[in-house]
Amino acid sequence: MIQSLNYIPYSDSIEVIQSDEQEISQKIVDSMARVNRLMYEKYRHAIRDAHAKSHAILKGELQVYENLPEHLAQGLFAKAKTYPVIVRLSTAQGSILPDKMSAFRGMAIKVIGVEGEKLLPELSDALTQDFLMVNYPVIPTGTIMEYLKMQQGLEKQADSGELFQEIAQKAAVGVQNVLAAVGLADHTNELSAPGPHILGDTYFSMAALRFGAYVAKINVKPLSENIKELSGKKIDKDIIESDEHAFLTKIISDFFQSGTAEYELGAQLCTDLDIMPVEDGSVQWPEDKSPYQPVAKLTFLPQQTFSPERRVYADDTLSFNPFHCLPAHRPLGNIMRVRKLAYETSSRYRHHMNAMARVEPASIDELPN
Repeated sequence: MIQSLNYIPYSDSIEVIQSDEQEISQKIVDSMARVNRLMYEKYRHAIRDAHAKSHAILKGELQVYENLPEHLAQGLFAKAKTYPVIVRLSTAQGSILPDKMSAFRGMAIKVIGVEGEKLLPELSDALTQDFLMVNYPVIPTGTIMEYLKMQQGLEKQADSGELFQEIAQKAAVGVQNVLAAVGLADHTNELSAPGPHILGDTYFSMAALRFGAYVAKINVKPLSENIKELSGKKIDKDIIESDEHAFLTKIISDFFQSGTAEYELGAQLCTDLDIMPVEDGSVQWPEDKSPYQPVAKLTFLPQQTFSPERRVYADDTLSFNPFHCLPAHRPLGNIMRVRKLAYETSSRYRHHMNAMARVEPASIDELPN
């Protein structure tokens, strides 16, 4: 096991507030709110401003490994324990679009049974902890100024329909595939319409987070052989043509009719803030300097993945927020700081407009079948 001698210790000074950060952050959130209202008028139902379309809601378990070394036995992972989890698989657009259009994919994990005070004051007593990941290792708009430019562009085109989304999709494909070609991204996560099998993707926190006494990024990658075999695997053309709008939902549902899936959660600890910056989310941390090290296993047994009751529960009742966490796993960097305000604003609007109370489950039994 890799020793912890070179890992950067966490301190509050690692984060550096950007110039005009509060003003820029408010502009981003205000733009998102205007887009939220446009989407409400389009669907007459409030949706998330990102990752609006879900494809599966999974019930599973997170098993923290035994005998982790000190640098990995941090926060939630401090001791071996098995937690129930709810996982929402989604695509990244802020509108509901056909699955034939490739997009970054998301894995939102809600861990249940996590004791200890949580970071957000309104959820301080909740027994849950969220981790949010995307099948892409970095945030292309790595600073809030770049993010503002992107968000303002999205707002201008928010009501332009599928044409704009198709242009955005092609741009995303280009960015990801160029990075993969030069070794700066995982080839198994290359984008090409309509993309590979969603269950074979590797997912990343993209930005940094506190990892107890250290600083890290985390990922979730296929572990069981049946899931590894899906990495980069093209989706059958007949399946796509049978339902180009929702074939991702179908292939996940078909798999879990009888299949079991295992993934491994890993932590990449920061060893050098110059080449592994916290304030620029567009920089991929080199794995030859600090590889992802396994800390836990995710297991999903056969189940119904997208019943109407389960979909409504995950889409309209639950919220997933990277800042809903133990203080030991607080997200870091200016992109994550603006996301804190953005998530809170979006969640309040969505629950208010849909007349649905936000719920943090105390038991996995609250997830509908």
